[in-house]
Amino acid sequence: MLNAGDILETITMIQDEHLDVRTITMGISLLDCCDSDIDRACRRVYDKITRCARDLVKTGEDIEKMYGIPIINKRISVTPIAMIAAACENKDMVRFARTLEKAAVECGVNFIGGYSALVQKGFAAGDRELIESIPEALAVTDHVCSSVNIGSTKAGINMDAVALMGQAVRAAAERTADRDCIGCAKLVVFCNAPEDNPFMAGAFHGAGEPDCVINVGVSGPGVVRAALAKAGDCDLTAVADLIKKTAFKITRMGQLVATEASHRLGVPFGIVDLSLAPTPAVGDSVAHILEEMGLERCGAHGTTAALALLNDAVKKGGVMASSHVGGLSGAFIPVTEDAGMIRAAREGCLRIEKLEAMTAVCSVGLDMINIPGDTPAEVISAIIADEAAIGMVNSKTTAVRVVPAIGRQVGEELSFGGLLGGGPVMPLNTSSPARFIGRGGRIPAPLQSLKN
Repeated sequence: MLNAGDILETITMIQDEHLDVRTITMGISLLDCCDSDIDRACRRVYDKITRCARDLVKTGEDIEKMYGIPIINKRISVTPIAMIAAACENKDMVRFARTLEKAAVECGVNFIGGYSALVQKGFAAGDRELIESIPEALAVTDHVCSSVNIGSTKAGINMDAVALMGQAVRAAAERTADRDCIGCAKLVVFCNAPEDNPFMAGAFHGAGEPDCVINVGVSGPGVVRAALAKAGDCDLTAVADLIKKTAFKITRMGQLVATEASHRLGVPFGIVDLSLAPTPAVGDSVAHILEEMGLERCGAHGTTAALALLNDAVKKGGVMASSHVGGLSGAFIPVTEDAGMIRAAREGCLRIEKLEAMTAVCSVGLDMINIPGDTPAEVISAIIADEAAIGMVNSKTTAVRVVPAIGRQVGEELSFGGLLGGGPVMPLNTSSPARFIGRGGRIPAPLQSLKN
């Protein structure tokens, strides 16, 4: 039962500590939109999305007013478009991207995800065409997000797809160089991609999902940091307990919003993703949580250990608060979207090698990192391969979202605005992996993939 203290605490979290629901994401299956004629397929895609999601934004706004809880984004995720396009005789993939854009604008959502392909074990019909079309698709749309899953613990890593994605990332940067290379901020390369992720740019609606579903992603790093600041110099066991209790409260709010949205829209409730998603706003930073634990700066020795504690405690607290937890669920470390990480990167304390180590113990991976504009495609592919290997061997989701800053070098900056933020171009190891990437083939799955 709620008491006055609980109510006042929640008000403080919202007003002063940046507590919010980061996104309500409606997942929509497009499997019944397949057609050999691309015009009919695109028309069916548009009609279904606009029919299912016509009240999504209004519902989110009504729930905001009812409970006083900020809901920052209303989004849509769809079945990987490569699956839908496989049936088409004409595989002009960009037609589907334009259709998704038109539907997103009509529904009034912030982003639509699912311009995607799942190629961890090889290429099916439509997969190569979609990957090759990604740079153009992201250049001619504003709301469409793209993702490609190139590896898994069960399948290994498709190195031919890794090579293609290095080229796609670089081409996407070049196609949008006049807009601070924004195309790459809407493109994620996954290993072990989840089917129910509500967060962009990696959201898609998996083939095993219901026809339509509501997934919610919560936030709240500012709330965790504030709780730690009030706790003072307690030991790390007490720190973990405090984070668990705080994550429980944050996730309960997400469960409330998800249940209400599901009821109002007449759509099944899927999952709450309890990830701590930072923003560029000061005080809403995962890096600041780590520094509140006792690090002088995020990126210092001890950062990986502190992040492991944080990620585990968030999951333990959140899983008690919701009947269905899924998606990515943990602590995000997107550099340009986190005020503390932006500062640490500018000061040279946080480097890409440290970020790679951190991804072994937290959600996702090398996220929103600006790299030099002259970075070759094979180096980008090698970054993807390294991160996929961490995910494959550790049976966890990892991803890469890097932005080659065309025309800029280390120390210069890109600015995307909004939640995507901005930050410095970070240095890379310039030794060439070209021969390794050029071998192609597949990195075999680790032995643990045979567990069943």
